[in-house]
Amino acid sequence: MASLGLSLDEQKAVDRFRKTVVEPSMTKLVILDFWAEWCGPCKALTPVLEKVAAEYADKGVILAKVNVDEEQFIAAQFQVRSIPTVYALFQGQPVADLTNARSESQLKQYLDQILSQIPVQAGDEPAQDITPLLAMGEDVLTEGDGERAAGIFSQIVEIAPDSAAAQSGLIRALLLAGHREEAAEILAALDPKLADDPALAQAKSALALAEDAPEATELAALRAAAAERPADMEAQLAFANALYASGDRDGAAEKLLAMVAADRAWNDGAARARLLQIFEAIGLEDPWVAATRRKLSTILFG
Repeated sequence: MASLGLSLDEQKAVDRFRKTVVEPSMTKLVILDFWAEWCGPCKALTPVLEKVAAEYADKGVILAKVNVDEEQFIAAQFQVRSIPTVYALFQGQPVADLTNARSESQLKQYLDQILSQIPVQAGDEPAQDITPLLAMGEDVLTEGDGERAAGIFSQIVEIAPDSAAAQSGLIRALLLAGHREEAAEILAALDPKLADDPALAQAKSALALAEDAPEATELAALRAAAAERPADMEAQLAFANALYASGDRDGAAEKLLAMVAADRAWNDGAARARLLQIFEAIGLEDPWVAATRRKLSTILFG
């Protein structure tokens, strides 16, 4: 893709595309999916593309997604007029239009035909092959779809069972989907060396925070106690912990922020410490974490 005479934003778009799509396509077959948040057919097609890309990863196939609202210049270069539009790219050039392949069987048939005709490098390096899939799984986690993220990470784990990042993603996705016991079993079954990998720290924090998920009656009792004793910091913290463990991170954050505002030094800053633990468990790059950290900073320094 030529870069002569481009604006700064267009040059940045080209650089991003070159790094995430063109460079990998030098040795791999890239399924390039043009999509948008508002596109219903795109959302229906996404699970099919993700599943097939994961299954074909060891054959040298990877999936790259381009949001047409965010990357209008790139979409224009490919003359995208409707979405979803899906191409197969090899060595920086489109080699097939996959847009009409809407089912798993159709897509596999197309890919088998393409792979029989071009010298794609099969995956001898699993870590490289799964990098786009890991990014995809993290994106889905950020969107809050635990079940779908768990499906993606499960397939990555099948491809690369020794990937700490994949195991971490799977555990966190299962927790988000409400499968706490399954997440705990996966962590417990990991090889100790793998379990000690720093990439598992986030998953361990998330699991620790979810361990005390209360029954509905217990949550109701904690809610009542917090309401009846607004100055009782122990009651407020217990309720905040129960809210987070039950999946209400907004409610937990609101309660913890209120505690910090009321008495930031209480119990050696326990409310702030719990917020930071939640941030670590969710991931510091998550938009919700970024927004909540700004609220905390306003209380502490504003």
